[in-house]
Amino acid sequence: MGEVAVVREGSGPEVLLVHGGAGPRTTWGGMAALAERWTLAYVHRRGYPPSPPPQERQDFEVDALDLAPLLVGRPHVVAHSYGVLGTLIAVAAAPDSVRSLTLIEPPLNHLVPDDPEVARLERIGDAVLTHGMDSDPAELREFLRIAGAPIGDGPLPKNVVAGVRRAHGSRPTSQARPRLDVIRQAGVPVLVASGDHEAALERICDALAETLDGERSVHPGAGHFVAAAPGFTEQLETFLRKSITGRGSKFSR
Repeated sequence: MGEVAVVREGSGPEVLLVHGGAGPRTTWGGMAALAERWTLAYVHRRGYPPSPPPQERQDFEVDALDLAPLLVGRPHVVAHSYGVLGTLIAVAAAPDSVRSLTLIEPPLNHLVPDDPEVARLERIGDAVLTHGMDSDPAELREFLRIAGAPIGDGPLPKNVVAGVRRAHGSRPTSQARPRLDVIRQAGVPVLVASGDHEAALERICDALAETLDGERSVHPGAGHFVAAAPGFTEQLETFLRKSITGRGSKFSR
């Protein structure tokens, strides 16, 4: 299928950055200063140039296959949104291949069963992936706002429409069942971060941190793009250093 592109900047221990529905620049732009002390390795998932397009669709199972060879050097891994799914699958297959995991607002809705708000988030998210621009207009806008798309009350911007079309037909997030038990048993240091902008996502992140016995942090101010929020970069760097030394507490809010 051809390898995905990885663009590296900086020097120091490698931090592999796996974006979700938005591209690397939008997702990770707020973290550029870390390149003074860390090697930031920006993964470009299939369909995001300069990586090749997907053969069929955006698919977290394919993402996992793409990520597997990138874990050979045992990097720290930071993943966002849809990108968390493939990351967790790849890490569960080789849990000793990462130094730490930072997971930002993943669509792991099954971790919070019988919650109506989480169930609604899953339903409208899967609907947008399935129907694209033919989704119910109100639900499409609701999902795009939660996902951090820059939309107002008028027509959707061209770049947002392009993003919806790129995601159209993706493997639904409701099908993802990564082996979280394997990752927890391996003792991988985990940080789960959220932006305090959507109650359902906060509950999912709480449940994920508990399931993985990980740290939990909340960074308001940038919506779904938590990596751009005030305090996130500092919290991440503290966590990365603790992951190397083995020191630190579980929770930070």
